[in-house]
Amino acid sequence: MKSLLRVGFVAVLAGGLCVALEAPASAGGCSKFTGTADGWDKPDAVGGAQAALAGAIADFKGKNKGAVLSVSGMRAKPQPYWRDAVASDLYVKPDVVTARSYTVCWHGVVSPVVCTSGAKVCW
Repeated sequence: MKSLLRVGFVAVLAGGLCVALEAPASAGGCSKFTGTADGWDKPDAVGGAQAALAGAIADFKGKNKGAVLSVSGMRAKPQPYWRDAVASDLYVKPDVVTARSYTVCWHGVVSPVVCTSGAKVCW
C-alpha cells in the first residue's frame, strides 16, 4: 500500500505544475490565469500554486511586451488532479488571498494538500 501511495505521489510530482490560461490576449481586455500544485503541507502547496501562476503571468507578459498590465487576485475553480470536483468538507481553510492572487486548497487523493491560485490580468 505504501509503495502504491509513493508511486501515485511521484506521478503527481512528475506531472509538475498545472497552469491554465482561460482567454487569449487581444487588443485589450482581461484574461484569467490559474496555477495548481500539490505539496506535503499547505505552505508547500500554496507556494507551488502561486509560483505556477506567477510563471504563467510572466510568460504572458513576455509575449505581450510593452503592454501595461494590472494583476488582481481572482477565486479560481479548483483544478484537482484525481477527481472531478472537490467536496466542501475537503477544503483546507482559510483561503490565501493577496493583492495578486487568490488561493484555495484541499486535501488531495494522493498528495496531502493541493492548491489552485487564480488571478485576473487586464491590459
